[in-house]
Amino acid sequence: MELIIQIVAGLLGGNAAGAALKNLSLGTAGNTVVGGIGGGLGGILMGMLGGAAPDAAAAASGLDLGAIIQAVAGGGVGGAVLTALLGVVKKMLVKA
Repeated sequence: MELIIQIVAGLLGGNAAGAALKNLSLGTAGNTVVGGIGGGLGGILMGMLGGAAPDAAAAASGLDLGAIIQAVAGGGVGGAVLTALLGVVKKMLVKA
């Protein structure tokens, strides 16, 4: 469930980065795809770095608010960062 949240947050983060950084945008489809990938990767990295042990009862019921917030934050940031990085790479390749 967290992976889905991370990917959706990455989609939003990638599109937000593309809208904010128009010179690094990969287009709507590119921002969406790269953002989703970055969201999944960013969420996984965030979980590895700040993986506090969740409350077992809350985790079992699927209502662990901390894990949801962590998934949204990691996914959104990961999507935005990967979109911006690939935008820079694309810009550099076009100039070459």
